[in-house]
Parts: sequence; structure tokens; C-alpha cells
Amino acid sequence: MSQSQRKLVEVKNVVKTFSVKTGTFKKRDLYALNRVSFDIFKGKTLSLVGESGCGKTTIGKVILGLHQATNGLVNFRGKDISKLSPHKRGAIQKDIQMIFQDPYSSLNPRKKIKTILEQPLKIHTDYKKKERLNTILSLCDNVGIDHSYLNRYPHQFSGGQRQRIAIARAMILKPELVLADEPISALDVSIQAQIINLMMDLKEKYRLTTLFITHDISVVKYLSDHVAVMYLGEIVEYASKKQLFNSPKHPYTQMLFSTVPDINTPLETDSVLKAGEIQSPIDLPQGCFFANRCPYKVPSCSAAHPEILDVGDNHLVRCPNC
Repeated sequence: MSQSQRKLVEVKNVVKTFSVKTGTFKKRDLYALNRVSFDIFKGKTLSLVGESGCGKTTIGKVILGLHQATNGLVNFRGKDISKLSPHKRGAIQKDIQMIFQDPYSSLNPRKKIKTILEQPLKIHTDYKKKERLNTILSLCDNVGIDHSYLNRYPHQFSGGQRQRIAIARAMILKPELVLADEPISALDVSIQAQIINLMMDLKEKYRLTTLFITHDISVVKYLSDHVAVMYLGEIVEYASKKQLFNSPKHPYTQMLFSTVPDINTPLETDSVLKAGEIQSPIDLPQGCFFANRCPYKVPSCSAAHPEILDVGDNHLVRCPNC
């Protein structure tokens, strides 16, 4: 198997439930993830796309170890890490890093940038002081951080500069897997393209393996090798970037595409995404989770929950009518 086809991460039938209050003395399970499965290949980028609340960030936190899976497996380098706490992960933890959504809250306001970048090196390496400094300076050059910034505090920077610093912190240990959770959604539109270009450059330079989490399907075509579309805690479509953009199969994916601006077609608002009532993750239906919003619904859609099927070339769709 070629280097590009090696599986770094295998997510298999992951379920994550949370106990929530539904009355004074009652609690019920909220299904945040419902048998989620996908692979992330070495040196490739998988994008997870879907509306807010679909479970994208939750699966990221399960992989990172911030949540433990209720059921299922997360194999990283062939070892199941789904139920390990960050403390028990040991050396594995430094190989999985995260870029958070909000650059204003992800950096410690009381520490200078040099300290923020140096701390992981002190904890996880035996580098001497000069080696740590050289590593920091080299990385700053790669992510576009001026060396003079190292003696400043986070509040002295703009959102785009802070996100570059957050990316540098995630990259400082040269992790095998980077989880990017909506890394550009909190930034000005003028800065978003710069951060996307930076992540593309880093992917090529470091052969990064990335899980890119976003609600904006127009962004994924620049970064992705494969795309998984999530709805109500499950994968409804999985394909290569080319397959998905050329021929989206699932009605929900088609709905997402209809909100992407196109110079050749009239602009549609996101009102199409508000059609129908989103099913509660507490009272999940017996049939298809998307049926009550689907324009192609037939009676069989409410009878049984559809399995995800391969419609050709590893293009997976959870809809028998596609």
C-alpha cells in the first residue's frame, strides 16, 4: 500500500450519548453521534461538513480525547484510543493537535507568544534552550509570524494573527494528525483566504494529515481530499472531493450545495436549510433522520433506517433512493 493510502485514523461505528434532563426527575439520552465511521489517510485532508449541532465537533473531541466514545472504536496508528483519557494517552497525545475555532479564547492572555510556543517543547521534548528557540523561529517563518511578535501578548494581535499563532502552537510538535475545528469562521472574510492558503502550504510542506471541520461547503474544495457530510449525528454521504462536487447524491448534500453562491446561477439564501423541522437528537425516528425535510420522501423512508451504501468508486450514500 502506498504512503498516501495508509490509514492513520479509523473511526468505526462510534456512538456518543449525553444524559440530559427532560423533566424535574427525568433524564434521557441525547444521541450526539450515531454509528459514525470513516477513515483518514496519511497525508490527506478529510473535511466534515454539516449544519451546527450535527456532531462534527463532537467526533473531533472524541478523537482528541476530550470525550470518551459510548460505543465504537477510534484506531490511531492501529491502537484503539476511543475510551482513553488524555492522561492515559501519554505520548500519543502530542501526535494529535487541535486548531480551535475562536482565536480570541484559545490563547492564554497572561503568557507571551514565545512562552505559549515553547511550553509544548519543554514538556514533550528534551531540546535545549537554543534548540527550542531555533524550532520556534523556523516555524514562525513558515506560518508568517514576525520574530518580534514573540515578546508580545495575545491581546496585542488581530484575529488573523492570533490564528496564525494558534496554528503554530498546533504545529510546534510536528503532530501526525491536526484537527481544525472551524478555524476560519470567526475571522473576517478578507483574512479567511490567507488562513486557507497557509493551511494548504503547511499541508504540502509537512505532509499534514488533517480533519477539517466546517459548516461551509464552499471552503472544503480548496483543502480536502475527501469529504464526509454529517446530519443529526451520522454520515449521510462520503466521497472524494471531485466526486462530491461533480455529483452530490444525498438530498441533504444537494441542499447544502444549493446555498453555495455561484456566479452562473441566482443566489439562494440559507432559507432552504430551514425547510422542515430538524429532528430532535433525543427522540430519533425509526426511519431516515432527514425524511421530514426531504423533498423526495416516499413512504418507505419512514419505515426503516437506511444503511450507507456504496454507489460506485467508494462514493457512500445513506439513501436507497439516490
